Amino acid sequence: MPELPDLTVYLEALQARIVGARLEQVQLASPFLLRTVTPPLDAARGRTVRELRRVGKRLAIGLDGGLWLVLHLMIAGRLHWFAAGTPRSRRAALARFEFSSGTLTLTEAGSKRRAALHLVEGEAGLQAQDPGGLELQGATLAQFAARLRSANHTLKRALTDPRLFSGVGNAYGDEILHAARLSPVTLTRRIDDAAGRAAVRRLPRAAAAVDRAAAGPGRGRIPGESHGVPHRHGGARSLRAAVPGMRSAGAAHPLRRQRDQLLRALPDRRPAAGRSRAVAPAEAGLAAQHRRARARRLTAAAASR
Repeated sequence: MPELPDLTVYLEALQARIVGARLEQVQLASPFLLRTVTPPLDAARGRTVRELRRVGKRLAIGLDGGLWLVLHLMIAGRLHWFAAGTPRSRRAALARFEFSSGTLTLTEAGSKRRAALHLVEGEAGLQAQDPGGLELQGATLAQFAARLRSANHTLKRALTDPRLFSGVGNAYGDEILHAARLSPVTLTRRIDDAAGRAAVRRLPRAAAAVDRAAAGPGRGRIPGESHGVPHRHGGARSLRAAVPGMRSAGAAHPLRRQRDQLLRALPDRRPAAGRSRAVAPAEAGLAAQHRRARARRLTAAAASR
């Protein structure tokens, strides 16, 4: 799903392409893409684009007269730009927005259609599209900590909840936690101690570091179809230092301890020769019961002779 870094790339790329341009026509391939009926979609035609905004994980295109086109790309939605006079792709598009400067198309991979388009009026209609999450950029440490502790969830779930934090999804949340060297399954109620307060301080810094890493050679163009490596990186994502740290840390390390708790039920595949293997109490009880049953069978067989 396009998240805060991806949406920032979209906004920067569209800023130079459609701001000041006139929206001449909107073509929808599926009526289910449009989720609003008032005002009608025809009301957006012929209006000039005045500004662009990000509202959570949504892109908002501001038009004359206080109208806003709000695009929610969901998981598989992607935008593609074709400058005026260039041939368009024959790929099926859910929507085509024809501007005086070119054509913006919306595609969605897969058979399920989750992307959504809303046409709302005024600031009140636009704010109704905002889930209310806190923006990581510009938030103070006290605001961030208060929002993180407002509900007892795992760190991963708290970071990706749009009602708590704005624009953070699975990929962005994972990178933030990796950069901060924190386990995603740590409960937010456990961050009241000194180590937890240090963790809270690391999370915003990690988010800023991920944002700086997102500034790559692709910042000036609209990203293409998602294949796991966004164009803004210019290559594969680097493996964070949290993974080798989790492997080499001692048993007292919180990441190592939580990993061992999660993986305790997995079998040990190391060679069994030359080392004793502990037997669980339940298994030992079953073995003793099996020996007693075998002894009774042997005694009964000897008596029958």
